[in-house]
Amino acid sequence: MKSVVITAHGGNEVVEVREGERPRRRPGEVLVRIHAGTLNQVDLYMRNSGAGITHELPLVMGLDGAGVVEEVDPDEERLAVGQKVVIHPGLSCGRCEFCLRGEDSLCTRMKLLGEHINGTFAEWISVPSRNVFPMPNHLDFLQAAAMGVNYLTAWRMVFTKAQVKPWETVLVFGVGGGVSLAAMQLARSTGARVIVTSREDDKLEKALELGAHEAINSRSEEVAKRVKDLTDGRGVDVVIENVGEAVWSSALKSLVRGGRLVTCGATSGDQPPADIKRIFIRQLQIIGSTSGTLAEFGAMLTYVERHGITPVIDSSYSLEAVHQALDRLEAGDRMGKVGMKFHSK
Repeated sequence: MKSVVITAHGGNEVVEVREGERPRRRPGEVLVRIHAGTLNQVDLYMRNSGAGITHELPLVMGLDGAGVVEEVDPDEERLAVGQKVVIHPGLSCGRCEFCLRGEDSLCTRMKLLGEHINGTFAEWISVPSRNVFPMPNHLDFLQAAAMGVNYLTAWRMVFTKAQVKPWETVLVFGVGGGVSLAAMQLARSTGARVIVTSREDDKLEKALELGAHEAINSRSEEVAKRVKDLTDGRGVDVVIENVGEAVWSSALKSLVRGGRLVTCGATSGDQPPADIKRIFIRQLQIIGSTSGTLAEFGAMLTYVERHGITPVIDSSYSLEAVHQALDRLEAGDRMGKVGMKFHSK
C-alpha cells in the first residue's frame, strides 16, 4: 500500500511516498479504499512543525478522503461493500460530557486523522463506522473528499453558530480559501445576500460567477466603508472569517448593531486589538467555531446533495506528486481545493 508520510518536520524533503502494509480492519471499523483526498492548511502545519499537536512520526498525512467500502462488520446495516463513501476526520471518544450531549467536535479525547493519528493520504484506511458516510450522488471522489474539513467547518459556522437567515446579509472574508468558498456557497443557498472579499480580482470574479452578490477588493478598497456603502450604512448581520488579525478591525466595523462574527482561524495572527468598547456598545457577538459534529456532517451531506452544491477544485495531482500538491496549496493564487487522486490496485 502506498501512503504519504511525514518523516520529520521541515519542508517537502520530509514528505515521502512509502510502501507499507494495508491496515487491518478491527471490529466496528470500516475498511475504505481511498480514491481521492484534498489538502488543508493543517497539512502544511503538520509538515512544518505540528507544534502543540500530540503525534508520533512517521505519520500518514491527510484529513480529507473519499473512496469505496471494502470490508465491514457482518451486522453493519448502514454501509455496504462497494458503496461510495466520504470520511469524517474526527475520531471522538463517545463517552465524555461533550460527546454525550451531541457535541463530539468538542470531545476531550478527540483524535484527528492526519494530526494525532495516521490520516487519509493512503490507498486504504480503516476507521470507525460512525465516521463513514455515503457520498452525495452528484459529486465525484475529489469533490466529496472536500466535504471532510472545509465544508463541514463552513456548515457549522453558517448554520449552527451564525444561524444565517434568508433575509440577512453575510460578509465572507478571503473568498479564495476553501472554508470561505464553502461558506459563501452555503450562505448563498439559504437565500441570504452574500458579500465577499479578496485581494485578487480574478477570485472575486469567480465568486460572483458562483453566486456572490457583491465583491470587495480588500487590497484597493476599505472593506468596512464599502460594506456600509453597499448596505445603506447599516452593516452586515454576519461576518464569516478565518484570517484573524489582518481583518479583525474591518470585520467588527462591518457588523450591524447586534451582529455576529464567527471565526475559525487566525492565519494572519491571533492577537488583534479586542476593541471591547465596540463589542459591548454595539452588542456584537464573537463566536468561535471548529470542525463539526458527526450529526452535522450527515446533515450537511444531505443538504449538499439536495441543493446540488459542488465544491470548487483548484487542481488535482497524483499521490506521487504530493510535493507539487503541497506547493500549490501554499501558492497565493489558488482558488478552491487542491486534491490528489489515488490509484489502488
